[in-house]
Amino acid sequence: MTRLAVYPGSFDPITRGHEDLIRRGLVFADRVVVAVATQVAKEPLFAIEERVALARETVGDEPRVEVRAFGGLLVTFAREIGASVIVRGLRYVSDFEYEYQMALMNRKLAPAIETVFLVPAFDLTYLSSSLVREVARYGGDVAALVHPVVAEALERKFRPG
Repeated sequence: MTRLAVYPGSFDPITRGHEDLIRRGLVFADRVVVAVATQVAKEPLFAIEERVALARETVGDEPRVEVRAFGGLLVTFAREIGASVIVRGLRYVSDFEYEYQMALMNRKLAPAIETVFLVPAFDLTYLSSSLVREVARYGGDVAALVHPVVAEALERKFRPG
């Protein structure tokens, strides 16, 4: 039986930190579905189609990773695809309170689906999509922070023409 993990997020844009968690999710799952949220609290920089395409380019031809858009409740999506694990990243103590609350609600809604928290690689702890967007917006070099295709997409967004 294949163990399937789902790694949800807005991925606006996907970063090297996200890549790290996807790879590490494959340590305890046979497959990982990167679930790109269609509903985001704030206005995303990239449309859902762009975020999915960038995530697909970033994970490349890794056959154990699939990228899909999803809307609604995460546990509903997880059940629909047969996932038994939700992967979440914790960078700081401040992330814990929100993530813990979400994990408890997900357990209440779907007791058979476990949430696993992963701490990012030490050199990626500071990294977030919002920080990457900010650096790119003001012309900073994001080459070490994101896949080259994402860096190019950010360049097009902030310096069109």
